[in-house]
Amino acid sequence: MPKVIQIRDVPDDVHDALSAAAAAEGLSLTRYLLRELDQVARRTQIARHNSTVIHRTRDEVGATVDRETVLSALREGRGE
Repeated sequence: MPKVIQIRDVPDDVHDALSAAAAAEGLSLTRYLLRELDQVARRTQIARHNSTVIHRTRDEVGATVDRETVLSALREGRGE
């Protein structure tokens, strides 16, 4: 069942910027924020999954890999 989230004390300039962004996309502020929250949640899940895979692989291989090698492999996997 969907949950309700209420955010208090949003500064006026932040509210105005979010409202303008929603209007520019033809969305209500609620729909816009729901979409943005969904994207944040998905990025968080992906980052957590990537971290788990990196740690598990490092443990299985028994070695560490530098950051650039990991980023390079990720970019290659994305076809970048």
